[in-house]
Amino acid sequence: MINPRDFLSAVGNTPLIRLRQASELTGCEIFGKCEFMNPGGSVKDRAAKYMLLDAMDRGRIEPGGIVVEGTAGNTGIGLTLAGNALGLKTLIVMPETQSEEKKSALRGMGAELTTFPAVPYKNPENYVHQARRLAESLSSDHGVFYANQWDNQSNREGHMRSTAPEIWEQTQGRLDAFICAVGTGGTLAGVSLWMQDRKPGTVIAAADPDGAGVYSWVKHGTMQSAGSSITEGIGQNRVTGNLDGARIDEAFNIPDAELVPVLWDLIGKEGLYVGASSAINVAGAIRLGRSLGPGRTIVTILCDSASRYASRLFDRDFLRSKGLPPPPWLSAP
Repeated sequence: MINPRDFLSAVGNTPLIRLRQASELTGCEIFGKCEFMNPGGSVKDRAAKYMLLDAMDRGRIEPGGIVVEGTAGNTGIGLTLAGNALGLKTLIVMPETQSEEKKSALRGMGAELTTFPAVPYKNPENYVHQARRLAESLSSDHGVFYANQWDNQSNREGHMRSTAPEIWEQTQGRLDAFICAVGTGGTLAGVSLWMQDRKPGTVIAAADPDGAGVYSWVKHGTMQSAGSSITEGIGQNRVTGNLDGARIDEAFNIPDAELVPVLWDLIGKEGLYVGASSAINVAGAIRLGRSLGPGRTIVTILCDSASRYASRLFDRDFLRSKGLPPPPWLSAP
């Protein structure tokens, strides 16, 4: 039984807000689900909650046990905070390329953090494989749980149990389309599978950054990618266990040059201090709205806060090195 005042019970039931500029540009009603308002600050709190609850229900771990995960950051933060509330120790493995803000947050929350050079998933030294091997090497009388957010379908089932029905209720069932980027695939697959039963005609679409293969997979049936992106925590080049079986009708490749102006508008004109993954989702929603035509209701995800990436997002030199414009309020030398 969850204490109604603890971390886990505060996950979910996030607001759905109208995105004024995206709506006006397309003639649609485009809404963002404010997942940055979860207690751990991101949409990944949902995956963390349901993976841990499922593991405890199955007897795979109990208070005093150890949780291990490979993560770009946000799932690790969710697992650490939820683990703290459940009496679990958390060991996180992360690519060293991720933001210092996320590394600092994890250490400050009590996680044991190890970083490794960023290499492709097919490389045995990839951080996901490092995390799995670490979990296999540990023992505890109270259990060792390798969360494996990529292939653990408790991730997408959590979105089927929470995110999708919340969106349905908040739109009063008048949902025409849903779009978001793919990290593990849990959010997109969970909403896809739930809507497939409730309203099969709902269009499900992916917004994909450069360097990721989901756009090619949806459009051409093969995972192929090119380039790179400043986004963190999204961009997949394999069909994960969570993505497997999801119905995705459409996909859009969103380069950094397209998402960054959307990000500055979200922050500077709509008061939404969100990160680049939120911007790619909103840029994708704009593309989808223009494709479907006016009068549609479209929902996307506002994943997390810009504060987790501030040292890069608001660094003029970093942005210019990528050929990207700084926010207008930082344009002056």
